[in-house]
Amino acid sequence: MAEKTLTRADLSEAVYREVGLSRQESATLVEAVLDLLSDTLANGESVKLSSFGSFVLRDKNGRVGRNPKTGEEVPIDPRRVLVFKPSQVLKDRIDAALSK
Repeated sequence: MAEKTLTRADLSEAVYREVGLSRQESATLVEAVLDLLSDTLANGESVKLSSFGSFVLRDKNGRVGRNPKTGEEVPIDPRRVLVFKPSQVLKDRIDAALSK
């Protein structure tokens, strides 16, 4: 399977082709959606996209880690991480595509 990263330009081009907005309007729309998504997550809220999945912030406790090379113990500070949980619809679609 060839790896290709989906970029903002790809999203803008898809909006341009599917919706019929100008390329500039498509790029602006994509930027606005991504900005809203980013701002919502930065404010500590989760984002759910129906039939796609949810972006959830999760707090991780501090712990003691270990440097695998030296074996030295290193403290890892508590932090907040972003987790994506795909919807069942997306999982089914991916499974169907892989089984072709």
